[in-house]
Amino acid sequence: MQYRRLGDTDLNVSIIGLGTNNFGNPARISDHADSKRVLDRCLDVGINLIDTANIYGNGQSEEHIGDALRGRRHEAIIATKFNLTNLDGESPRDRIMKNVEESLTKLQTDVIDLYQIHFIPHGLPHEEYLEPLNDLITEGKVRHIGECNYSGWRHADANRAAAERDLAPFVSAQNNYSLMHRQVELELLPYCTEHNIGFLPYFPLAGGWLTGKYAAGAEVPGSARRMVGQLQGDERSREMLARLDAFANEHGHSVLDLAFAWLLAHPAVSSVIAGAMTEEQVTANAAAADWVLSPEERDAVDAIAAWDGSDEEIERFGTGPNVPAAPAR
Repeated sequence: MQYRRLGDTDLNVSIIGLGTNNFGNPARISDHADSKRVLDRCLDVGINLIDTANIYGNGQSEEHIGDALRGRRHEAIIATKFNLTNLDGESPRDRIMKNVEESLTKLQTDVIDLYQIHFIPHGLPHEEYLEPLNDLITEGKVRHIGECNYSGWRHADANRAAAERDLAPFVSAQNNYSLMHRQVELELLPYCTEHNIGFLPYFPLAGGWLTGKYAAGAEVPGSARRMVGQLQGDERSREMLARLDAFANEHGHSVLDLAFAWLLAHPAVSSVIAGAMTEEQVTANAAAADWVLSPEERDAVDAIAAWDGSDEEIERFGTGPNVPAAPAR
């Protein structure tokens, strides 16, 4: 397993991370023992970035991780998320302080390595959440802060506000990015590249579409139906998948391998967040990181998965860069 620094921090994260939206979900991984097997396999193959959120698995994902990491906490870098939606009169500071204590307890840890704001707090001045987040860093409860689902200009505006007030900035950006969903290339990814912000793609396989198993019209499970069903019904998406699969096969790899290798060819990408239900899926995800694309190969894949940035393309390939593609994100 290879490692990269998360932006301009001291965190060395595995280039493949584990997304834990499945943990605690009664329809996916409800048993703590199953979560532990998946997480143990991650640590055994060198995957150290564990990404979760306080809403994943109806609030149970963090508990699964806390139990699974007993005795191995030192091997993991924990990234979790909070949100400021539906405050109902609660101040942003009070929400953050309450959420962080709940997460620390569930995760059974004294410190969260990366604490991320999950959704965009529209209309809320940046300092109202940056100041309490900075206090958490000062208190030693959080090491670094990041954002999830921001656009480039919003991330830049937040970091400007942090610099003006001598507060900790966002060191990372997490967003939907794959060969089938390239909207972040318009502004967010170039911003991260220029300013050394660690970029963390989620949905790298476009809900499973880039595994190839749904290409022939196979039934799509409910958790992926929204994203994959849209791609499955689009002729251009099917043609693109076939060409990507052919390219991967010509190079002795699967289209899943190509999906990861293509993302990791971007210098701003610190780690690709990928979910896993089984130990076998963890192994496959980890192995995909072994393929390093040459600049020429990267250009060839770009041409196969080309898009023009139009509204038509955004509609075809999913939601915009600032709208979560699934409620759990």
